[in-house]
Amino acid sequence: MWFFDALASGFTHPTEPGRVQWFRIIFGTVLTARFALALGQGGWDRLTTGSLSLHLTEQRFGPRRARLLASAYRPVLIVRTAAALVLALGLVPRLALLVVLAGAAMELLYLRSPNAVRYTLLTGTALLLAGDLGHGLVVEHGASTANTWAQCLLVLITTDIYWNSAWQKLRSSQFRSGLYLAQWVHTYSQVRDRLPYRRQFAVPGFVRRNAGNLTDQDVRLWRAAAACVIAAEIALPPALLIEQTMPYAVVVGIGMHAAFTCLKPRQLITFSGLTVGTYIAFTAA
Repeated sequence: MWFFDALASGFTHPTEPGRVQWFRIIFGTVLTARFALALGQGGWDRLTTGSLSLHLTEQRFGPRRARLLASAYRPVLIVRTAAALVLALGLVPRLALLVVLAGAAMELLYLRSPNAVRYTLLTGTALLLAGDLGHGLVVEHGASTANTWAQCLLVLITTDIYWNSAWQKLRSSQFRSGLYLAQWVHTYSQVRDRLPYRRQFAVPGFVRRNAGNLTDQDVRLWRAAAACVIAAEIALPPALLIEQTMPYAVVVGIGMHAAFTCLKPRQLITFSGLTVGTYIAFTAA
């Protein structure tokens, strides 16, 4: 298996550089969408005078630093969106990647739950360590050691994300019982018409009708779904590395992330987009 050969050889095992170059295109595309969406739903006015976000920022960093962040906020939103598009197109990719990572890191200063930002920074750093990011929308084919280290990092990051997620779910009796998912869908079904930003959620109607009433049957159904998610998160990394099982693992992974994204489309676009994008790094050829 190429991954273990690469580890054993000190990352001198040749891989196809196009794998990481494809991920660069995916990374730039996902971040362009994320940054563009961040301009809406109040994002453009997040740190305006009198806003709660600015008040909380002043409490956290002090008035002077908060004013500096507020003055830089809108220009950074524009620059990082443009840089993400430039990265996807492969124009000066390394410089564009640095700007994108800096723009994403800014969100650590004001987001309450910046897990997507941390994941962006991790995968972006793996890209930054690649020896050949390519240029334009053309990817290279052949064998090279330029991107072996970066490709191994992407595999390790995705494996850690999946296995850590499975471990947290295994430790949660509420999730294992199916009650967490059942309560989430039931609550959403009751209040969805009163949500200020309805497009943040996209649970299909047939799911709400058939599994959103907190009956014993609903809880049993969500218990089975929870078990399937845990099993998939454990099995996906090794299945993606094995050539014979990879096509099936990709289908399962895309289906799982599509279901995740229905729960919170805007919030999970980065996690789902980048994670599925890393699948391309699980094969060396």
